[in-house]
This record gives sequence, C-alpha cells and structure tokens, in this order.
Amino acid sequence: MSRSGRIEIKVPDSTQVNIADGFISAKGKLGEMKYKLDQFTKVELSDNSIKVSPKDNTKKSKQMWGTVRSRIFNIIHGVTEGFNKNLVLNGVGYKAILKGKILELNLGYSHPINFNIPEDIKISVSKPTEINIFGVDKQKVGQIASNIRAFRKPEPYKGKGIKYSDEIIRRKEGKKK
Repeated sequence: MSRSGRIEIKVPDSTQVNIADGFISAKGKLGEMKYKLDQFTKVELSDNSIKVSPKDNTKKSKQMWGTVRSRIFNIIHGVTEGFNKNLVLNGVGYKAILKGKILELNLGYSHPINFNIPEDIKISVSKPTEINIFGVDKQKVGQIASNIRAFRKPEPYKGKGIKYSDEIIRRKEGKKK
C-alpha cells in the first residue's frame, strides 16, 4: 500500500482548487493547471486540504493512489511557487547565449546549437556557463533540462559537458603508461 498517498495536501490561501467532471484544476499566482483524475482513486476537497484515497481494494487502485496524490501536489506547488532546474556548462569555450526565444549553445561542435524555448518555460542565463530553467509544470521543466543536457552529456574523464548543478560526475582515471 502507498505511504505517500496517506498525506493530505495543504492548499495555500492564494490558490483556488476546483474538482469537476473528472478534472482537478488549480489556479495560483503563476498560472493555471489542470489534471485528469484517475478512475481508480477518490479525491476529496475540504476546507484547505485535499485527501486522496483508493476507490476500492484492487491492485491498480493501490498503485495509482500515491501517483495521483503526487501529481496533484505538483500541480498545486507549480501554480504557487513553480519549479526550477539549474544546468552548468563545463569545458573550454562552452557557453550559452539567450537571444529572445532561442537559447544558443556553443558546445565544442563546429556549429552553434539553437534551442527553441517553449512559451510556458522561462530560461535565464546568469553567467555564460549557467542556465536556469523555470516553469509551472514539473514534468516539462525536467524534460527541457534533459533535452538541453542531451546535446553534450558530461563525460567521465575530464568532466566536460552539460550537467545539473547538483549532479556529481564520477571521474575515471585515464590510461597509464
């Protein structure tokens, strides 16, 4: 049985939550998000908290209980505070430049890589070697960060490439004579 599904979700005063027609929608200071509820779970809204419980005692119902609770929590957290990912570029000549809605990356290839930024994602470049990705949808922010990182993954010998700011690269020893 799920352990995380038992935890109630506290709804901040600045956020409006509505459950109707099999959807839950949350509206906060950063925007609005909607999630289609699962048929195997029961979601109850009371005062300023949301409680998720399994509809019956089936295996699928128990599996989806914690998942639905986490998705609802991420929606509420997203519209109130948002999600953030930081990337760091390591390597000689590696840099990022923001040109309007295009992120230009120089990663040691013979050409710069142009990455189109989606409308609901905000990317800022504080230093030429640091990229900050901010958005309301946790999945989308993580996917954008993963797509940018995939252009040049960090390699284990010199540590060159794009890595998450909290990522630790396990280094390998080179050849010996």
